Amino acid sequence: MSSTPENPRVVVIGAGIVGCSLADELSARGWTDITVLEQGPLPAPGGSTSHAPGLVFQTNPSKTLTALARYTVEKFTSLDVDGVSCFHRVGGLELATTPERLAELHRRAGYAASWGVRGEIVSAARCTELWPLIDESLVLGGFHTPDDGLARALLASRAQMARATARGARFLERHTVTGIEQEGGRVTGVVTDRGTFPADHVVSAAGFWGPVVGRMAGVDVPLQPLAHQYARTGPLPQLSGATAEASKPILRFQDRDLYFREHTDRIGIGSYAHRPLPVDPFAVPPYDEARARRMEMPSSYPFTEEDWAPSWADCRQLMPALRDAGIESGFNGVFSFTPDGMPVLGESRRLRGFWLAEAVWVTHSAGVAKAVAEWMVDGRPSIDLHECDLTRFEEAQRSPSYILERGAQQFVEVYDVIHPLQPMESPRPLRVSPFHARQQQLGAYFLEGGGWERPHWYEANAPLVDALGPLPARDAWSARHWSPIAAAEAKATREGVALYDMTPLRRLEVTGPGSLDFLDRMTSNNLRKKPGAVTYTLLLDESGGIRSDLTVARLAPDRFQVGANSPADLDRLLRHAPADVHVRDITSGTCCIGVWGPLARDLVQPLTPDDFSHESFGYFRAKETYIGHVPVTAMRLSYVGELGWELYTTADLGLRLWDTLWEAGRELGVIAAGRSALNSLRLEKGYRAWGVDMTDEHDPFEAGVGFAVRMDRDEFVGKAALAGKSEATRRLTPLLLDDPAAVVLGKEPVYADGLPAGYVTSASYGYTLGRCVAYAWLPAGLPTGTGVHIEYLGEKVPATVADEPLFDPKMTRIRR
Repeated sequence: MSSTPENPRVVVIGAGIVGCSLADELSARGWTDITVLEQGPLPAPGGSTSHAPGLVFQTNPSKTLTALARYTVEKFTSLDVDGVSCFHRVGGLELATTPERLAELHRRAGYAASWGVRGEIVSAARCTELWPLIDESLVLGGFHTPDDGLARALLASRAQMARATARGARFLERHTVTGIEQEGGRVTGVVTDRGTFPADHVVSAAGFWGPVVGRMAGVDVPLQPLAHQYARTGPLPQLSGATAEASKPILRFQDRDLYFREHTDRIGIGSYAHRPLPVDPFAVPPYDEARARRMEMPSSYPFTEEDWAPSWADCRQLMPALRDAGIESGFNGVFSFTPDGMPVLGESRRLRGFWLAEAVWVTHSAGVAKAVAEWMVDGRPSIDLHECDLTRFEEAQRSPSYILERGAQQFVEVYDVIHPLQPMESPRPLRVSPFHARQQQLGAYFLEGGGWERPHWYEANAPLVDALGPLPARDAWSARHWSPIAAAEAKATREGVALYDMTPLRRLEVTGPGSLDFLDRMTSNNLRKKPGAVTYTLLLDESGGIRSDLTVARLAPDRFQVGANSPADLDRLLRHAPADVHVRDITSGTCCIGVWGPLARDLVQPLTPDDFSHESFGYFRAKETYIGHVPVTAMRLSYVGELGWELYTTADLGLRLWDTLWEAGRELGVIAAGRSALNSLRLEKGYRAWGVDMTDEHDPFEAGVGFAVRMDRDEFVGKAALAGKSEATRRLTPLLLDDPAAVVLGKEPVYADGLPAGYVTSASYGYTLGRCVAYAWLPAGLPTGTGVHIEYLGEKVPATVADEPLFDPKMTRIRR
């Protein structure tokens, strides 16, 4: 069959659950020239799919992973092989044996309500009704999800193979991939030990062999395979006579890193409690060699009894029925882990047409396949995948040692209670700004993001807390990684002047004769302004979804500095840049200090030869000037709603810039302030955070950033789609919690008239307002003053729809 644009040649590497699901999804969309290559025998080729226990718990703190799991359940429920369903809906049950875990289950119930998964917190008695073998005296409660269950991964693979084959796809077993052919930066074929297969698109769905395939293509695949223990008991008298594969919910005992499922009259037990057991993907034996080594399959390593003993003791404590039982069989199964625990998806820019669908567990397999198929056929997935995008890792996060260390830590933390602000412990510090030494001297409390050390508050400001009024007491969860010092820093910013380290914000330089035309075409606002102008604009996709928000400073006719969000922004611009435009990331070689507060001008004006008055240096303007001896690019921007500037210079001069500002600001009472205060201040002003408040699932008008879209100008990416948008059905809506002492953190469900209506995106206590501010996606048209409830740790917290901006609506504090 010859290739056509409507039916290109696709080669999928790997016939596990992801490869089979992808072939089905692609062929259902009309791409039928599909070849799936597998090095092992079909339908059980020996990868992770062949041994996966199949537990599907849909609820996840990530909205994206929950959506992928929901589709997987929906699809597998609709499939069967010889009358046997590919999904066994027995429900799920997560146990709490500590107060901390019970609180975590309440949060999980909140995620479920936010993302549309049925679930409820149940009593210890109800837990033992659902699982009579557990010792009720150990249990404080549980989280029951009736629609979770067991994915029969090999059956689902067979069912989807059959459907894809009927549409024209072919599945070839025992074809070992040995190379990826390419020409002119595009993939052209896949070489195997049994011939070469021409291709317009190649998808690596090779599981833990992903790094091996990636190396052939010259594309790094940041995943680390690790072995994970799974054992089966012998027959249990308490389950004698059972005929169904399983009748009880799949069970998690997360306080001991264990999970359980029935195998008719036996119980299967998985453990994450043991030491990490990393596996070198380049050393995993092929199928036949693995069998020769008496391994059941390449992904099944010998059971390590010494690692199992502590978990077996925990199992017997939870289930007294196991005290007289033994382990009939066990193995260490290999799975893929990434540095952040998320899949790796998308097309490589360096090798066009080469796609990754890696680090995907059975739980999310069909959902990932659908999203990648949409991406390939339609140009974009229908759900936000920025957490899974292959470009998301910084260069400093792609070293083999980093991937190994963080992948192993992800294994350790699979069932840990993880606070949303909890930083990784190692390797740190990895990336530091030029001000790091000064921040340490001021007692900075550092958290981490993108590898950067980010101060959240400074202990040097602790004396300022005494001048505050009484602050509401916080519960243990919301008090974690928080300090009342943040309130003092917010107050000092509103009343005086503060220095904020904004170095981790991504900076791109765009130059060349075609740079203005290029950026104007790629973004939504009008960039055709004189040098010195700064513009807030949006990077949209073809459907009008918000891929990112940018600040674009025109520093010269053909030179722009772009404030961006993630490596994906750089990747997108590089993909589309014409030959006369040069785009480069300048973040690592530069730094930035935000000087904000009503005394900001008093601080910077004596240090510069230029006029920083409002008349000469207006809002959203930029100048290249000097602060003391330091050349800077000064932009009059504010992320906190106060007068001020972002001051950029090269990294080598960063410390001198900090010291110059600090020394000059002493008589003004200047302080250093952290991200905790910044987040509070930005929410009081209603400033959005891309990736949290809005993503490519949202259009600018419903997200409240329609002011950054100029529909009256020439064509730009996304314009046609926005022109066809009907009235919005949802809005990013500001809420004020009614109780001045109440706090929420984000991702909680919001109820209107007693029914789930949406979910919180960002939230922080507004120290100026004396109330917690929460932004939430809610139905459009809720009038100001409407009462709603936010569920926090099982309690319904009243809140009220508010007008925005909540603070300084006339912008008088910024424009002065």
